[in-house]
Amino acid sequence: MATTQQVTSSSSSVASGKSKDKKSQEEIYAEFQQLRNQQRNLINNLNTLEMDLKEHKTVIDTLKTVEPGRKCFRLIGGVLCDQTVEVVLPQLVQNKEQLEKLIETGKDQITKKGVEINQFKDEHNIKIRGQDTTPAANSDKENADDKSAASGTRNVLVGNL
Repeated sequence: MATTQQVTSSSSSVASGKSKDKKSQEEIYAEFQQLRNQQRNLINNLNTLEMDLKEHKTVIDTLKTVEPGRKCFRLIGGVLCDQTVEVVLPQLVQNKEQLEKLIETGKDQITKKGVEINQFKDEHNIKIRGQDTTPAANSDKENADDKSAASGTRNVLVGNL
């Protein structure tokens, strides 16, 4: 009877160990997805800043061709303000410079996040479908392609088995 209790208790600890492993895998997956979502958000913010920078450059180029005393309108926080070109142009140039700095810091953040994601993938041995993980396989394919091109047999498909 004692052996039956030991077997049941050990099997229940094994079952609970499996659920802990499964939960940790789920947590790892969730954390990985969170990192990827953070990277996507950074990229979206960077794209928005780049569009704003492009708009600023277009407006600055347009206003440079206009006489400085001419009246122009500027939308500030949802309020349309009546100003002159000579007042608005320096403000736009300053905003453009700040946008350029923000874009540079955004690119740095995206790079750091990519490094963080790659380290996380390496730590937890995460493999993404559709990505070739062995660089040696790529070089073998390139060498096979080079050999087939040199021999003139371009219609033959060679694959690694």
